[in-house]
Amino acid sequence: MATNIYVDADACPVKDEVVRVADRHGLTVHFVSNSRMRLPAGIDVRRVIVPEGPDVADDWIAERASEGDIVITSDIPLAERCLKRGAQALGATGKPFTDDNIGMGMAMRDLSRELRETGAISGAGPAFSKKDRSRFLEALELAVRRAG
Repeated sequence: MATNIYVDADACPVKDEVVRVADRHGLTVHFVSNSRMRLPAGIDVRRVIVPEGPDVADDWIAERASEGDIVITSDIPLAERCLKRGAQALGATGKPFTDDNIGMGMAMRDLSRELRETGAISGAGPAFSKKDRSRFLEALELAVRRAG
């Protein structure tokens, strides 16, 4: 079965990089969002627009991702669902989600949400850098090799 790349596209900063790697390896990319957006041109780029609603895009991806596929997301619960189905999951900074680190990721996500709600912390994390982009390209290339 051919490897598919599923991208949780709404806030993904590495769309161009995903298409570049997918084109090099002849893979299909599914960009999933709940609104229309500019997508990079590629050999087999598919736009999937799902209805508005909480987790609708996540559900679409999680229902289709399977062993040999790669999911690009910053959403830790989505990454966990995809790992359970045998897919690989990567964050936009190139950090792979694994069975070994997903539990800690979920705990940190919950802690951060609680700290934001109480006002102990505010704002988002650090800005996305060129180093993050480079690390992502390396991680995606490695994931594609593992999948093949």
